[in-house]
Amino acid sequence: MNSYYPKSLLNDLQYYITPPHDCSYLNNKSSRMVFLDPAHRINVLTLSELSRLGFRRSGDFVYRPECHLCRQCLSCRVPVNDFQMNSRQKKAWKRNRDLTIRHVSTQAATQQHYQLYHRYICERHADGDMYPPSYDQFEKFLIHSCTDSFFLEFWLEDRLLAVSTCDVLDDGVSAVYTFFDPDENHRSLGVYAVLQQIEYVKQQNLDYVYLGYWVPHSKKMNYKTDYHPIELLLDGQWRRINRNLSAEEVKNLGSMLMTTLPAEWNNSIIK
Repeated sequence: MNSYYPKSLLNDLQYYITPPHDCSYLNNKSSRMVFLDPAHRINVLTLSELSRLGFRRSGDFVYRPECHLCRQCLSCRVPVNDFQMNSRQKKAWKRNRDLTIRHVSTQAATQQHYQLYHRYICERHADGDMYPPSYDQFEKFLIHSCTDSFFLEFWLEDRLLAVSTCDVLDDGVSAVYTFFDPDENHRSLGVYAVLQQIEYVKQQNLDYVYLGYWVPHSKKMNYKTDYHPIELLLDGQWRRINRNLSAEEVKNLGSMLMTTLPAEWNNSIIK
């Protein structure tokens, strides 16, 4: 019998699942990852379809959390044509008007990129699992890629202040990782990097910046919902949140995602 639907690009791919290991986001929790066989070199169309299903890329690995009794890792994306800056984001935009933006392939990475990455990890994430940094780690994480990737660079004259690694998708870009000069905190470079990725996608006449996973009970991930409207992948459907959520709403949503999605969340908050 002939199908009315085209064959998915994903049907012939091989997937694996990891054993349980400590969760990177939530204390005293374990996690598992489903990942694509890294021997496959996928193209932009395949990564795009995988991204819409909640997958992310790290180096040569494309993965998605698959945890027992926890669904808090919510893929999120910003619909760039509806996005509106808040007051903090407007200040970050004005504060960085003196920077020059450049786009280069990740294959053009230099020691200047690595030195900035090394400083950032040592000074901002010395308590994380990426410390201590090494060039091998940097290369495998941000230069090696199973698809098309580029650096969005932020320059102050001849000083490299920040770098965002981005994956090309057919409906936008996926924000893989951003690192910046720790001495430039006053610039809010992390905020500005997301705003510039949104601007880049607009210029390409595409639709979304994929920001990775938002984990309601992880405070370090809360910044992602500052960009709104934002869309969350909830139980296989992209759902739009049009306003800031209160701390109580975030807490309750996270708790419900340890069991089942609450029916009351299908209200005016979410389209």
